[in-house]
Amino acid sequence: MTQHRLDPSPDTVTDVLSRELSPVLTVDPGDSVVVRTLNASGHLERQRTPGETRPTMHTDRRGHCLAGPIFVRGAAPGMMLGVHLVSLRPDDWGFTVAGGRDTPLNRQLGVAGGEPAWLLWELDAERCLGTNDRGHTVALAPFLGVIGLPPDEPGEHSTIPPRPAGGGNIDCGDLVAGSTLYLPVTVSGALLCIGDGHAAQGDGEVGGTAIECGMTTHVELTLATDRPLPTVHAETPTSWVTFGFHADLNQAMVSALDDMLGWMGTAYSLGKAEALALASTTVDLRITQVANQTWGVHAVLRRDAVR
Repeated sequence: MTQHRLDPSPDTVTDVLSRELSPVLTVDPGDSVVVRTLNASGHLERQRTPGETRPTMHTDRRGHCLAGPIFVRGAAPGMMLGVHLVSLRPDDWGFTVAGGRDTPLNRQLGVAGGEPAWLLWELDAERCLGTNDRGHTVALAPFLGVIGLPPDEPGEHSTIPPRPAGGGNIDCGDLVAGSTLYLPVTVSGALLCIGDGHAAQGDGEVGGTAIECGMTTHVELTLATDRPLPTVHAETPTSWVTFGFHADLNQAMVSALDDMLGWMGTAYSLGKAEALALASTTVDLRITQVANQTWGVHAVLRRDAVR
């Protein structure tokens, strides 16, 4: 196993997903990579006041500032790419912004138009504590908002919506250190892109941003053909997690639950109705995010819930 290092530069970042991008790093299955990512906006310098304009990697940014793509030798459609998150360390500052944008949710909440509200955060990774410019403190639980593979279609694709094939902007706060996210390989070599560091986020990401921050992440990359599901799913230190992505939140919920029932059926030798009965006593359905055009729901089964 070889450990690689990937740092942000104009040659190692992207703001789109595409099967046509040249890899910035090539690794073997079992290798690990220490990846330093900028925040989603690609800030090269910290904000000194909330919302201050500072230099960014992309002057005309189209999406999240991501590291990659990373080519994994031997990865091919029909396999699953395992992205094991060994550790995640946020930078020492971050920001949150809400309101202002004309979105359906903001309109219904009465905060569309006008000036957005900004919070500027000081982040203490050692104490796992964030303090904003208003004096509020929150516990940190760092994770990456975007871990994804490009669609197997020509052209450049937005980093904003998560996709059932290849994942992407999942924004699931359960994917902390010790978790492994499994993604269906969409293209030869996988072409993994990661970034959008979040120091903390509530389920739903209701304001459209988390504590957005740069992140140093240690990942281990593996390939599998024997996973219990062919769809995006994860094992966290405490739970099994399945996902649903759809413009209709109800459909996203059905997808997440259906996959969890399939996993439970395999693990516990249950028919679907039996798995549903057991799930009704043990599985939590959570709104992952309502911020990314395609809504997300994740189903969570704690490892100790069924013995």
